[in-house]
Amino acid sequence: MADDEVVLATGGVTHVVRVGPTVRRPWRPFTATIQSYLGHLHEHGFDAAPLPLGVDDRGREVLSYVPGHVPLDPLPDDTTTDEVLVALVRLVRRLHDAAQSWVPPSDAVFGGIPGRSASPLEPLFDRPELVAHQDYCPGNVVFREGLPAALIDFDLARPTTRVADLVNLLHWWAPLQHPVDRAPALAEVDVAARVRVAVDAYGLTPDQRAQVVPVAVARARNSVHTMRAAAEADPVFRAWWESGTAEKVTRTRDWVTAQSPRLAATLA
Repeated sequence: MADDEVVLATGGVTHVVRVGPTVRRPWRPFTATIQSYLGHLHEHGFDAAPLPLGVDDRGREVLSYVPGHVPLDPLPDDTTTDEVLVALVRLVRRLHDAAQSWVPPSDAVFGGIPGRSASPLEPLFDRPELVAHQDYCPGNVVFREGLPAALIDFDLARPTTRVADLVNLLHWWAPLQHPVDRAPALAEVDVAARVRVAVDAYGLTPDQRAQVVPVAVARARNSVHTMRAAAEADPVFRAWWESGTAEKVTRTRDWVTAQSPRLAATLA
């Protein structure tokens, strides 16, 4: 590695380095598609994402470096307020509005986690509405001055709907997780109330609000199958699965299913 390259925290999936004001990542089958997508976002006023800068002389993807602070999971106390949740939801709403007009090229390739589930997955929507981030884990949200200011790591961006993408955000930040798996500051929080805060901040229509809980339940069920398949296909995911992910996704599935009537009533 060159002396001017600084390794950035990546969670063990992708080798990412910073070189001055840029970030370098391996060029992968979906990279050209995501660079086109990021370019569209910037052209349509969403500058809270890395700027695509092509490829370097070593064949690596080049992106602009996004300054700020990235929290680690579990979420620190100062990132668990309703103010933070609302700011993040509004950031994602801006992303959606900028992405709405992007038409993926005919040869578009999108990323995903490894493996193929042996069990059929429940569809989260009839047809996609736009391409969105789809991975709002804490490590992909950049904070500045105490609030979410940008999004990074668009590797899992793919066609989806506004509701399904918002449900991904809610999983991490409401959070739609069993109490034992939440950050300490959120262990006893009223999750249904936070879901309503987020949905209100986004401005979902009545029809969209009615989709949130069924999509959340289906997503939680699917996660058990997709993460098991990923563990069977990839050593990094296998290590996560064996060190607690298996129990977490099962608890999430059961908790979200059990709480679904209350969540739905709160949103109605």
